[in-house]
Amino acid sequence: MAALKFEGLAMTPPMGWNTWNTFASNINEKLVKETAEVLIANGMQKAGYKYIVIDDCWETMERDKNGNLVADPKKFPSGMKAMGDYLHKKGFKFGIHNCAGTKTCASYPGGRGHEFQDARLYASWGVDYLKYDWCFHGTANAQETYKTMSDAIRTAGRPIVFSLCEWGESKPWEWAKDIGHLWRTTGDIANCYACRRPWSMGWKIILDMQNGLEKYAGPDYWNDPDMLEVGNTGITLEESRAHFSLWCILAAPLMAGNDVRSMSNDIRDILTDKEVIAVDQDPLGKQGYRYYTDPGKEIWVKELSKNEWAVCVFNSSDKTSEVKVNWKDFYFFKGTYKVRDLWQKKNIGTTEKDFTGKVASHDVVLFRLSPVK
Repeated sequence: MAALKFEGLAMTPPMGWNTWNTFASNINEKLVKETAEVLIANGMQKAGYKYIVIDDCWETMERDKNGNLVADPKKFPSGMKAMGDYLHKKGFKFGIHNCAGTKTCASYPGGRGHEFQDARLYASWGVDYLKYDWCFHGTANAQETYKTMSDAIRTAGRPIVFSLCEWGESKPWEWAKDIGHLWRTTGDIANCYACRRPWSMGWKIILDMQNGLEKYAGPDYWNDPDMLEVGNTGITLEESRAHFSLWCILAAPLMAGNDVRSMSNDIRDILTDKEVIAVDQDPLGKQGYRYYTDPGKEIWVKELSKNEWAVCVFNSSDKTSEVKVNWKDFYFFKGTYKVRDLWQKKNIGTTEKDFTGKVASHDVVLFRLSPVK
């Protein structure tokens, strides 16, 4: 199938901030503007977080007399065109949410039957990113439904990153490459390590579901294991660091979802770490995979450009553990590599010497390996 999407918009995984994980329906113009200002001041914009995505609940409960979506005048009194103009002026890209069904997940008007009208409206507002959900879809076929919206975006003429939020129900990794730039692989993420809730699950459960999908990702088409819970209540600092590290190994879109206005310096340092982000944003575009697993220990690897590798050792046990890495076990390594500990910011030698060290519960050690010239 010839690509419907605007190609070349997401050559590395998109990075940004989304309203949903912390604020859900409690969103407004003031919050978005305050967040934008903080993202600039705290270095997140400079680190690559350029999309600000307004998720569900931004609109009124009914379309207008012409069938157009309408921004809630209490939440967004200036309207969405002004919101987009503001974000663009601040150097961001503007993202918005709707749904492939008749209603959004929060029961606001969905896009079913209005795809071309809505795409023209989004284009007129200056939208750069569309997250398209999958609630109230009835008996609709996902591939055809998302193809229709992709065609509508193309017809409207404005290049928009198209994020398919179909929850992985019909294996979009097998068919969505030419339709969208990223697609969700699971249900929603929750602010916990491994809990299960009616509509969401902990990031460790989602992580386990990504293994085997690596062959379906690459520049301009990404598996999306959902937004980041880094810094949110319910996740320890160690779990935030591990969650972020492993999403970078997965070449996952990095969409922060915490209240950046009140986050700690430790969380800011995780979210803005240039060396760790570089693993996610590596131009080779390879998704990493789980290479080794033992009770309480996992090793994830990601091939990088320039014959480099990222290796993440994850302590999935409930206590601090002594971890050993025998570099000679990695059959795909060619020659000797310099080893850098990315979180400790230090070079620790070469792969001629095994690594041994303590790793806290639910924490990681993240290495970058560079060939010795």
